[in-house]
Amino acid sequence: MFESLQERMDKAFKTLKGQGSITEINVASTVKEIRRALVEADVNYKIAKDFTSKVKDKAMGESVLTAVSPSQLMVKIVNDELTQLMGGTAAPFKLEGKPAVVLMAGLQGSGKTTFTGKLANYIKSKMGKKVLMAACDVYRPAAIDQLHVLGEQIKVEVYSEKDNNNPVEIAKNALQHAQNHGFSVLIVDTAGRLAIDEEMMVEITNIKNTITPDETLFVVDSMTGQDAVNTAKAFNDRLDFDGVVLSKLDGDSRGGAALSIRYVVDKPIKFISTGEKLDKIDLFHPDRMAQRILGMGDIVSFVERAQEQFDEKEAEKLQKKIRKNKFDFNDFHQQLKQLRKMGNVKDLLAMIPGASKMLKDVEIDEKDFRRMEAIILSMTPYERENPETLDEKSRRQRIAKGCGMTQEEITRFVKEFNNMKKMLKQMSALGLTGGKSGPKLGRLPFGRR
Repeated sequence: MFESLQERMDKAFKTLKGQGSITEINVASTVKEIRRALVEADVNYKIAKDFTSKVKDKAMGESVLTAVSPSQLMVKIVNDELTQLMGGTAAPFKLEGKPAVVLMAGLQGSGKTTFTGKLANYIKSKMGKKVLMAACDVYRPAAIDQLHVLGEQIKVEVYSEKDNNNPVEIAKNALQHAQNHGFSVLIVDTAGRLAIDEEMMVEITNIKNTITPDETLFVVDSMTGQDAVNTAKAFNDRLDFDGVVLSKLDGDSRGGAALSIRYVVDKPIKFISTGEKLDKIDLFHPDRMAQRILGMGDIVSFVERAQEQFDEKEAEKLQKKIRKNKFDFNDFHQQLKQLRKMGNVKDLLAMIPGASKMLKDVEIDEKDFRRMEAIILSMTPYERENPETLDEKSRRQRIAKGCGMTQEEITRFVKEFNNMKKMLKQMSALGLTGGKSGPKLGRLPFGRR
């Protein structure tokens, strides 16, 4: 995410490294590089110019503390200004109606229907509300079927009408159905449309007026950059939506849409969507995104994800086992499953400050995790509980046969597991493991390096 922008920003700050003080000359040079980085990230030139003017004014007005280098001060100023550019603070997502209604809008192919499923899953699992999705895209034949498939996957009911081609009527009837059957939230998926298509714009305006949504969200494909921003402005002029959803953010190496859209449209980014899986949705936090753009990681989001997956009582039990040196393959397998639930491993590590730079050329293959699981599942229950039994060559030979790997691979896996087990015991003695987010597993066996 935003890899190329991050590299350009890093290059800009390097012009100040080694400098003893902030001067008009070195600030001008750094600001020029930052402006160039933003323009190359598909940020409108006027926005980039206004942004860097603010950065320059603040930098020239700052006296550098003895404990802070000019480059560190500039990073702090740019971080603060990026945060403000993207909205300052996370925008509230209001679901106050009974039922609360969310109206989805966007271009064709923006990921709107998929995001409808993600949002329903988020509201159901994170907010504990009963959700109904309404299929009001009557123009794309597969849209209704797609929403029903998503509904089955997340166990959320979908309202649709087979013989009705009037989206306004369907939305109205869906709201009545939600009211009659005790649903807390109704999410209305609509057809993708162009801002220049007058008939379609009138239609979605009529839908909005009929169901009076608590939230109208506009979904844009972040990879379209400045085009996404221009489209959002055209839609907002007609629809006056409440917030923006940036979809496909995992494929956006530039960041133009995320940086520009609040400035141009004056509406907050409320959610970001990454990947195809239905749990790949996050509230948008401008401060956290600014930190990630500047290579400072996003440790708050990392901890939040960990806390969602790791049970505090289980973590305490595991801590006791580590202290007694009883950590076994069952425990390790459980930790692997929880780690994978948190998301793509490389994305997770990129949330740790400094890790994104270190991991730039490192290949982290999800297949390695599956191979480790295959080895563990090829063991007997007794072997999993008693790792020391794998000192026997015959056992390693049988496991290798069971998971389709070589005996050398099994031997290496067991050896590195034992090394990790020793390291965990040492860390435990120093008080460096445990807590709600689970043990810090260190270097995992079988990974590429």
